[in-house]
Amino acid sequence: MGKLGLITSNQVLQAAFLGWVVAQAIKVFSTLIRTRRFDFERLMGSGGMPSSHASTVIAASVVIGQTMGYDSPVFGLALVTSFVVMYDACGIRRAAGKQAEILNSIVDALRLHQSINYQKKLKELLGHTYFEVFAGAVLGVLVGLFIVS
Repeated sequence: MGKLGLITSNQVLQAAFLGWVVAQAIKVFSTLIRTRRFDFERLMGSGGMPSSHASTVIAASVVIGQTMGYDSPVFGLALVTSFVVMYDACGIRRAAGKQAEILNSIVDALRLHQSINYQKKLKELLGHTYFEVFAGAVLGVLVGLFIVS
């Protein structure tokens, strides 16, 4: 088996990729149902329900735990990394999204009183609520268990 075959048969990578794909697909279909239009941004964009970041890292962690043992140092590192990613998703990136929302409001208000030439709004949907991260983590566990079953 060539190197590409080894990479594509790697269960950790399969789980991470599938966790991301399923989470993004859920976002696309839920937006399609809610708004009755296809939003390409939901396919690749960050933020929203469920967290694809959480789903990706937890799916990979579960496969590592299932194949190498939940007492292995590699699983420990994977889980710690997962917690860092999830903390970032609902903490730092969420705060950055809220700041973008406020800055966009300020620019809109100033635009009414002055001629401001800034046309592009800052992206506001960056992070996740705790529930979105939790839902992504649950999805990741399910995907990881599916891959190793």
